Amino acid sequence: MTTRRLPSAPPNLSGFSYVRALGSGGFADVFLFEQSMPRRQVAVKVLLTEVVNDRVRQLFQAEANLMAQLSSHPAILTVYQAGVSSDGRPYLVMEYCSATLSQRYRSEALPVPEVLRIGVKIASAVETAHRAGVLHRDIKPSNILITAYGHPVLSDFGIAATLGDAEETEAMGLSIPWSAPEVLFDEVSGSVAAEVWSLGATLYSLLAGRSPFEQLGTDNTPAELMARIAKAKVPPLDRPDVPGRLEAALRKAMSKRPEQRQQSVLELIRELQSAEAELGLVQTPLEVSMDDWAQVSLADPDDKTRISAVRTVEAASTRRRRKPSGALTKPRSGTLPSHSLSNQSGSGDRSATRGSRAGLVWGMVALAAVMVSLAAVGVTMLTRTAAADIPTVNNIDGTVSSGVVVFSWDDPGIRAGDSYVVTLGSGESSMQRSTEFSIDPRGDDRVCVTVAVNREGRTGAASGQKCVDVASESTP
Repeated sequence: MTTRRLPSAPPNLSGFSYVRALGSGGFADVFLFEQSMPRRQVAVKVLLTEVVNDRVRQLFQAEANLMAQLSSHPAILTVYQAGVSSDGRPYLVMEYCSATLSQRYRSEALPVPEVLRIGVKIASAVETAHRAGVLHRDIKPSNILITAYGHPVLSDFGIAATLGDAEETEAMGLSIPWSAPEVLFDEVSGSVAAEVWSLGATLYSLLAGRSPFEQLGTDNTPAELMARIAKAKVPPLDRPDVPGRLEAALRKAMSKRPEQRQQSVLELIRELQSAEAELGLVQTPLEVSMDDWAQVSLADPDDKTRISAVRTVEAASTRRRRKPSGALTKPRSGTLPSHSLSNQSGSGDRSATRGSRAGLVWGMVALAAVMVSLAAVGVTMLTRTAAADIPTVNNIDGTVSSGVVVFSWDDPGIRAGDSYVVTLGSGESSMQRSTEFSIDPRGDDRVCVTVAVNREGRTGAASGQKCVDVASESTP
């Protein structure tokens, strides 16, 4: 039987008053302190005396520097200061947040909209870290904290490494249930693809109430978990309120082969936002720092932080039949709308005045109609010209592998920032960067897709439709 270690003695820090212990880990303890100036409660993370050596001290300093650089992000835990206590233990002073999420998901079913919101926000933090050249390498539910205002934040960059050094850096303190198979079996110590896996496993856990390969009623030893992560399929989520689009995105994120996952955290975010749109939710904005942030702030933020909502064939045809909100409608019975008339003073002929006004108004209407027509022609020509430089996808292949339909195509020559819009025969669509798209047919005998390239919000010509007959492809 294992016993839980008691927290070490809290450090004596000038300007801070000790309140109570918050938690203990393998390398450090966390205490609640009250800071004197400015007065506020803070969490202080202190290394254990027995683990402090030059290597650990370097890692701890690296964590302080990384979190200080990244903690301006709204979904990354804020670090206020760092130092060494009087007894020689390095410490971090951080924003005080709640760790209740890591207990909540195991005791109650978290609402799908809440999980999607947490997913987009935390993934935005990870994507921001990647753009700064930093891997977190320990993404899991217990490292997602909740601020006093209910916002999720990512904590504990203690085993983070720069992207360039990940291959040479030894991984420390792995969390097996949320680690990618290639990390567990020492193929790599960290990568973007491994972070995608950990994000998918973390969101799966929040929905399922347990880690993806944890089985109820068994011991779930580290060896058993590693064996399942290496070989077993991701178990289906036993929740009817989880949309198929979301479950498919999480399965893809936890693919055994890194190249079959989303190629970036940003691609995973787009799929999470797409699931929000399918549920009719307001999409959680993407929060990723950009080099041209000053210019972006002057533009429409929706163009930079959100993907377009899921469109279906039915919805698109409905919109085409609807009249534009600014269209001019001719009044019935040859009368003018009441708002075009005004009271006239004097004893002149009101009918003549009304007639002359009617002629003037209709003349203006006619002129406006001509101008609108000319503008429409010009916009159409500009749109066609602009769309002409967007490449078209050709020669889509489709196969069935282990009950999943896999479509693939050659890169037609996309640019940085371009994406593919994959549209199913049912009208549902998804945006991605990968040239491969997988889908569970869920009992359908035939699955069809078209693929188009989206560039700067404009979608080019769609490919020819590719269909796969599931039954015939699956038959040996």
